[in-house]
Amino acid sequence: MKRLLKRLRGAPALAVSEARGVRTLHVGGEAIQSAMRLEDPCALALDYTRCMMAFLLFHPEPREALMIGLGGGSLAKFFHRRLRGTRVRCIELDPRIVAVARAQFVLPPDDARLSVEIGDGAEALAPECCDVLLVDAYQDEEHVPELASQEFYDAAFLALAEPGALVVNFMDDDPNLDRQLQRLGRSFGGAALALPSSYDPNVIAFALKGIPGPFAWQALRERTEALEARYELPFRRFVNGFKRMNQCTAQHLLVGA
Repeated sequence: MKRLLKRLRGAPALAVSEARGVRTLHVGGEAIQSAMRLEDPCALALDYTRCMMAFLLFHPEPREALMIGLGGGSLAKFFHRRLRGTRVRCIELDPRIVAVARAQFVLPPDDARLSVEIGDGAEALAPECCDVLLVDAYQDEEHVPELASQEFYDAAFLALAEPGALVVNFMDDDPNLDRQLQRLGRSFGGAALALPSSYDPNVIAFALKGIPGPFAWQALRERTEALEARYELPFRRFVNGFKRMNQCTAQHLLVGA
């Protein structure tokens, strides 16, 4: 609790704006932290959030999702609407953000499949508490350092049941990006991948537990048709994007030690 209060002291101002049918959340500046299409509030309006769902190529039936960082609730709403077999628990440090998400971004109330809590995400981890862990937590437009340490990634590995996936949003100009990807690899025995967003300045990292590679390109492409029909997301583009930042051969996406 002391760490939570320390990080909240002097919290940046929140602002909500609208343009061309899209409502956006800003935290401490003009950068867009979350976006919602007014005509389809549960869709993923930002490309990087769509890219975060690429974990479904490797772990298609998640059961328990833990999200650290709520924003406008885009991922929480998408899970709640489209992944009905998954229970979602969201941890958000700033109670003001939860209030804005409820009031202006159509975040549904808690129910049997969704719970939103105020707290420190690093303290929410417990052994095998989830099989998907999504981290999208920023402070003054910088990745929260406590959520990018070797200790946090070690704890994230223990927090995942098998099969399981950790998904982390980074900015592509983060000077510590390579170091953080290396930390992920150490915690997950080398089972880490990166996917650049095509339309946002983000890189999404994935770390896998109990999901052995390498992954045949042909098998990944065969999965895309069913996933695209089910979720209306560009999984074929995701498969092509994995070639840009990861070791691979003509036949396989390589992952692991």
